Amino acid sequence: MKKLYLSGPIMDEHLGQARAWREAAKESLGEHFTMLDPMRRQFVDREVDSANEIVEFDLQDVRDADIILVNYNKASIGTAMEVFYAAHNLEKFVIGFSPFAFKNCSPWMVRFCTKILPSLEDASDYLIANFVDLHQD
Repeated sequence: MKKLYLSGPIMDEHLGQARAWREAAKESLGEHFTMLDPMRRQFVDREVDSANEIVEFDLQDVRDADIILVNYNKASIGTAMEVFYAAHNLEKFVIGFSPFAFKNCSPWMVRFCTKILPSLEDASDYLIANFVDLHQD
């Protein structure tokens, strides 16, 4: 199975929101992909001794992933850095979903996401249609 990294805001995001969409993604895509969820680690933001670990573990997940799924529901420095690293440095597919109309999206996100769809459901359908062999025995 291909590995899918779940990129999206965590810092300054209500933990319930940061977890909820990831749980929904696991529910809809978990049988087709190995999920790499950064929320599985128990680091605390803004603590000096964990800052480098947070970034390095997240970048390792991006390196290990075949595809990046991005929740682009708000501006997030960490999310933008992961998207740029995955697309520009590693040439990976980056599939985003966002409530923003195209005219309200950052040109950087538009440039470095392979595709941005309007919802998690649409992104899930896209990922299954394009990256899962449903006829595999």
